[in-house]
Amino acid sequence: MPSHEVTPRPALSSLHVHPVKALGRSSPAQAVVEPWGLAGDRRWMVAGAGGKAVTQRQYARLALASAEALPDGGVRLTAPGRAPLTVRVPDPAVGTVVVDVFGTAVDAVPAGPDADAWFGAYLDAEVRLVHMDDPARRRPVDPEYALPGETVSFADGYPLLVTTTASLDALNALIAAGEHPEEGPLPMERFRPNVVVDGTEAWEEDRWARIAIGDVTFRVAKPCGRCVVTTTDQRTGVRGREPLRTLTRHRRFGRKLVFGQNLVPETTGTLRVGDPVRILATRDAPTA
Repeated sequence: MPSHEVTPRPALSSLHVHPVKALGRSSPAQAVVEPWGLAGDRRWMVAGAGGKAVTQRQYARLALASAEALPDGGVRLTAPGRAPLTVRVPDPAVGTVVVDVFGTAVDAVPAGPDADAWFGAYLDAEVRLVHMDDPARRRPVDPEYALPGETVSFADGYPLLVTTTASLDALNALIAAGEHPEEGPLPMERFRPNVVVDGTEAWEEDRWARIAIGDVTFRVAKPCGRCVVTTTDQRTGVRGREPLRTLTRHRRFGRKLVFGQNLVPETTGTLRVGDPVRILATRDAPTA
């Protein structure tokens, strides 16, 4: 009898939540989608001089710190050389401060002196931890790619980031064939996605315009431009040259080096690992 290959169907292979921007992630089996992203994702942020967001761009060792989300919305912080610290959600009644998230002024609630001292000692810098108390009204999505009223947490710019395992495999093959194959293969955590999809063709996500994961639908807002954070080993904090060297040669679209796509929820609900992924609408792929 002739054999018939079964074409794999796209499915959600993993979920990732980063309670504090730039710190380590958790990978739950399910997560609630809120209008501004996965529940609990990047509701906390470290701010430095002038209130500017502090990320792994400035301090690669933030990759070694982690934040466990607590049921009440607080976090338990851990990092090498530091005693763990539990931080409760601060009361907005104490007042807010203005922080700068890549040029956008955002009101946030200070976490308090204990959290500030903890991060200050870890980074050897004057920083503070802040919390986004009301993501429904604190920070709009870039109006060039948003619909009226859409908001986002302290994520770089959009509520969720999707990547695919097929595209990572393709990128790792390019790295292996390049000048510095010893830097590969790279794990998906380098790209800090929220949702990872299996069962697609490589770079298929470039053409997505709308998708559904389980019962939740998303608009694909724009490709994700990548930065030096992707060169940071999330287990050691050591920087390399990849994937930016390879993305420069093979995935440059305009001024951006692209891997993954930014999503804006159209509906809310619960995502579960294994959920089917349906492509609802497509568009032309970007060109260099």
